[in-house]
Amino acid sequence: MEKVAILVDVQNVYYTCRQIHKQNFDYNKFWSEATSGRKVVKAVAYAIDRGDRKQYQFQNILRSIGFEVKLKPFTQRSDGSAKGDWDVGITIDAMEYSSLVDTIVLVSGDGDFDILVHKLRLDRDKKVEVYGVPELTAATLFNAASKFIPIDNKLLL
Repeated sequence: MEKVAILVDVQNVYYTCRQIHKQNFDYNKFWSEATSGRKVVKAVAYAIDRGDRKQYQFQNILRSIGFEVKLKPFTQRSDGSAKGDWDVGITIDAMEYSSLVDTIVLVSGDGDFDILVHKLRLDRDKKVEVYGVPELTAATLFNAASKFIPIDNKLLL
């Protein structure tokens, strides 16, 4: 049975689905599709902790589906901008989990991951499936993936 690690960039999927589709990502439908006929070795949802109750409930839903939820504090800068980026954490985990699996499933359209995807495919001989909103997925990430799966109506609430 094919072994997979699933890594979800929660902020990226939330904002891209809202911007293009005006809907939310359906984590249950995604889980069903991404795990069908596969053994899940690791599944992590990377999120920002703003400390609000609704977000806490959402994180518990993710846990009940099967995700480990990794949180980073929301940081508001003095200039008004915000920081809450998991790119390095996702990259480190992807490299670490790649020795345990056949396929990495990455949910993000962030072009910063194209180097990671190339490395996993070329140096580690792994399949990398990328789920993203096509209109907001970087072409470099789309092209680096073994397979690109669009987030469209079938994966939305």
